Amino acid sequence: MPNLEEQIDITAPGEVVWDHLHQVEDYPRFVGGVRDARREGASGVHMDLETRGAVQGIDADTKDLRPNETMTWTTTEVPHLSGSVSLLPIDATHTRVQVRMEYDPAEAHDAFGGPKGFAQSSAIERTIREDLHQFKDLVEQSHPTR
Repeated sequence: MPNLEEQIDITAPGEVVWDHLHQVEDYPRFVGGVRDARREGASGVHMDLETRGAVQGIDADTKDLRPNETMTWTTTEVPHLSGSVSLLPIDATHTRVQVRMEYDPAEAHDAFGGPKGFAQSSAIERTIREDLHQFKDLVEQSHPTR
């Protein structure tokens, strides 16, 4: 299964970034295609995604492997997607956010449409990169540095 890794530096302390990462209800503000997101139980997340003009639900389990440092997630059904988000402190006011994701290209195509093969991998990487920039903007606008 292909793996992808993207990262971005955010001007905010790690605990601020971690808090935003766990505000599931804000996912539609920075995750492309997500129309609604909510917690389900202690570790579940449900998201309604708009794909190919229709809304489809997707469920995932999350785990905080190391609080304020690494969160992992995996979908509970097809398409099988999994990944992690790690926060790496740069200094007191800057944090590097590193996203890793593993996915089955055929399942991703069947679930979400789009191109196939290398073009699909490029589209997914571009989407993750755009989501990270949206997340950075959200965090930095909510917590400007002084």
